[in-house]
Amino acid sequence: MLGRKLLVTGATGHLGANLVRRLLAEGHDVRVMVRAGHDNGALDGLDVEQVYADLCDSASVDVAVQGCSHIFHCAALVSTIEGNAAHKRQIYNTNVLGTRHILASAIRHGVEKVVVSGSLSATGHDGDHPSHEEMPFYPFEFQLPYGFTKHLVEHEALKAHAEGLNVVVATSCAILGPHDYVPSRMGRVLIDYAHGRLRAYIPGGFEFVSTHDIVQGHVLAMEKGRSGQKYIISTAYASVDDLMSLFQEVTGLPPPRFRLPAALMAVLAELADLTWYRAFPNLPRRFTPAAVRLLRMRRRADHGKAQRELGYQPTELSQAVKDAYGHFVQRGLIIPSIAGSRLT
Repeated sequence: MLGRKLLVTGATGHLGANLVRRLLAEGHDVRVMVRAGHDNGALDGLDVEQVYADLCDSASVDVAVQGCSHIFHCAALVSTIEGNAAHKRQIYNTNVLGTRHILASAIRHGVEKVVVSGSLSATGHDGDHPSHEEMPFYPFEFQLPYGFTKHLVEHEALKAHAEGLNVVVATSCAILGPHDYVPSRMGRVLIDYAHGRLRAYIPGGFEFVSTHDIVQGHVLAMEKGRSGQKYIISTAYASVDDLMSLFQEVTGLPPPRFRLPAALMAVLAELADLTWYRAFPNLPRRFTPAAVRLLRMRRRADHGKAQRELGYQPTELSQAVKDAYGHFVQRGLIIPSIAGSRLT
């Protein structure tokens, strides 16, 4: 890909910000698609071409795509709430129609290959068995609008593949690591922990991926991925207790005093949705019923296909937490406590 222009969408997000830096470090000519009026501080100081476009506007997407040989489509509206009709429409337009516009433009302009960022939420699961690429998405159990849209994103990729586009889906798990500018849900948890604001937590767990690994997975998918295929990229499963231990190691602070029963938190989250948040259905919050449900499911993922076909090798989740903490400190979002940091 060296010497060719690469387009990255979602370049200010957690994945995109790390991917852009990796591509620049390798000497690539990078164009990023950004939205006017949004905070694009994640790109400050980077030698990238910025093109203003809106995923929901096919004409502006065409301008961003023209002249590019490869595309990393990382942009998405992530949400763990049900929201109202307007919220659902926004997620659908951004994730599904936005992907359709990117892929259609890629076909028109003869783009050589596209890697689309997927989500584990669009992959099926079977009890305690780790999710893999062949497990179908089951639409008749409770699914959030975000999960539905990421499932439809995969359909858009398959349709484009059928029309002759070389397109691959790189499926991400929950991301941990540096250059988290928004910051993400897990990034906010780490910041609150470091400042002693995390008073309690609930047991559970999920499959996580470090920024290093998800970027590596996208690069390998671009280099070696088979068109029409998806590859799950993960680092390791971690329980919430595991994360609290990793946070304690980097901050030097003890874990929260209270470990609340997950069943109790599920009831409280449901009550909050039925009362206070009914008046503010789109207001972000830490513990939504869906977030509690996901933690209680303790979903694991199998990245064996990425290892076999792409040569992917995961790193350590502990390093991702250290890197995330160090970058938050560098940006002034975390002020190390008197207890001292053990970051080395």
